[in-house]
Amino acid sequence: MPTWKEITDRNPQHSANYAQRWDRIAAEGKDIFGEARLVDALVDRKSRILDAGCGQGRIGGYLAQRGHTVTGVDIDPYLIGIARSRHPEATWQVGDLVGEGLPRGPFDAIVSAGNVLTFLEPGTQVTAWSNLAAVLAPGGRIAAGFGLDRGYSLEQCQADIEEAGLTTSLLLSSWDIRPFTRGKSTFAVVIAQRAGHDRPRAKTATIDLGRLRKL
Repeated sequence: MPTWKEITDRNPQHSANYAQRWDRIAAEGKDIFGEARLVDALVDRKSRILDAGCGQGRIGGYLAQRGHTVTGVDIDPYLIGIARSRHPEATWQVGDLVGEGLPRGPFDAIVSAGNVLTFLEPGTQVTAWSNLAAVLAPGGRIAAGFGLDRGYSLEQCQADIEEAGLTTSLLLSSWDIRPFTRGKSTFAVVIAQRAGHDRPRAKTATIDLGRLRKL
């Protein structure tokens, strides 16, 4: 798969088209916040959340409106500009998941939706996982989703997670918590946490299914 930079270099209108596509989907009345509801169910109220590869703020904006302290980072300045104008209650910045630019943590949860990991330079995903792990709070979790037909296999992903000092705590086939079936599922949602670190007992360790229901 080409990287996001390669795509936007070839087509300068790609970022605008991408943002408009999500606007059209929302205007059709379709749900575009499933990823955010899952992350919301993983954390306590007023948590610190990093939206890694935030785009125009679709996920982070939803979480900020529900009282979380959200920071979004994306390599695309155009999309960051949209996020800042639409969701001023959150913090948005241009940054690279595999280079410099990640905000300082710690974060109670990190979300990476929209196939972000597959838009990175092949072989650099392990660096992204390591960088995200470095800003993750003890007991915090990372939720990342991507298509398995986009050049980044689940096996490589889980190897990268382990090398980053993390462990997979939950594997799903969709953001609406459908179970993952090896050999059949075409999409993966991986929830990872620091190896050997459980969530503090004062916090719930289960997914609140009620929060995942559409409003």
